[in-house]
Amino acid sequence: MLLDAGGDYDGLTFTDERLSGQDGREARFLDCTFVGCVLDDAELAHARFVDTTWTGVRASALDLSSTAWQDGGWTDCRLGAVQAYGSRWTRVHVSGGKLDYLNLRDATLEEVRLTGVVVDELDLARVRARRLVLEDCRVRRLDVTGATLTDADLRGVRDLQHLDGVAGLAGATITSEQLVELAPALAEHMGLRVR
Repeated sequence: MLLDAGGDYDGLTFTDERLSGQDGREARFLDCTFVGCVLDDAELAHARFVDTTWTGVRASALDLSSTAWQDGGWTDCRLGAVQAYGSRWTRVHVSGGKLDYLNLRDATLEEVRLTGVVVDELDLARVRARRLVLEDCRVRRLDVTGATLTDADLRGVRDLQHLDGVAGLAGATITSEQLVELAPALAEHMGLRVR
């Protein structure tokens, strides 16, 4: 099956489709299911996904910039560099799988949950997030520079090795163990000298 820029897709199931390099910009997907599809270098900028799920989707690079996601999710996807900056996610659940780089800069997130996901680099710079939950997620590098977090729960973040923009954590809930791990970054941000 071929994707068309600006196309309308309603109630379709895409199974093991190779959609690499296809142009689905500004397309609308309603109640669609993607299973085992390959989306390497697919162009999906400004597309809209409603009640749509991805399961076992693979891509080394994917353009999801300025997309809108509502009432859907990703399960066990293996994605490389995902450019989802400026996107809007509402009631989205990402479960399992691995993402090398998830760029959500300038995105708006409402009731978004990541569960059991491995993310090498999660870019939440300037994100506006309400009720964002990370549960049992391994995140190696996190950027929250300029982020606005409301009722965010980051207690499930594990193995964090690098944090940028520590002030952007305001509004988030973390564990006491995470607070100890973040102490050097917090001290640096506040200009404290620890001797």
